[in-house]
Amino acid sequence: MNKLEAIAIGCSKGGFNALKLLLGALDPRLQQTLLVCCHTGGGTDVLASLLASHSTLPVIEAGERQPARAGTVHVAPGGYHLLLEHDRHFALSVDEQVCFSRPSIDVLFGSAADVYHAALIGVVLTGANGDGAEGLAQIRAHGGIAVVQTPDSAEAAAMPQAALDIAGADYCLPLEQIAALINRLCLT
Repeated sequence: MNKLEAIAIGCSKGGFNALKLLLGALDPRLQQTLLVCCHTGGGTDVLASLLASHSTLPVIEAGERQPARAGTVHVAPGGYHLLLEHDRHFALSVDEQVCFSRPSIDVLFGSAADVYHAALIGVVLTGANGDGAEGLAQIRAHGGIAVVQTPDSAEAAAMPQAALDIAGADYCLPLEQIAALINRLCLT
């Protein structure tokens, strides 16, 4: 198996609480780049600073042409699609919404899959639409690992259910077990 280089996480309704729990349980020794896309309807302008107080790893809002850093959580800024370019720097886009969302999980997952291929873990958490399902399918098509929160453990089951229906999953776990899985996959 390839050494895992990045973890892309997507969520919407209920996502802030899910991310607090997940990021707070990750091993601080992780050296993977973490990419987070959360559309909550209330804007994501303060999401990075709010998550920083709950995370074991540094959390920053991703910016145009900023490099993707190891051991750091990069949060997609509100109103922009977040893409990762092949030189592992970020690009922001104001292209049309995808699944009624900008930032879009599908856009982030697809660009990350093109860069990291099999060295990527994609994680779909709670959410009220189907965003992330097509992107997770792209991650799997590139040989990456797909992790989906069990729909019955999600505040909003639509997003994880869509991911299971469209992409399937290598692991489908309750939220409380996902960080331990990531720690195990990345540190062993």
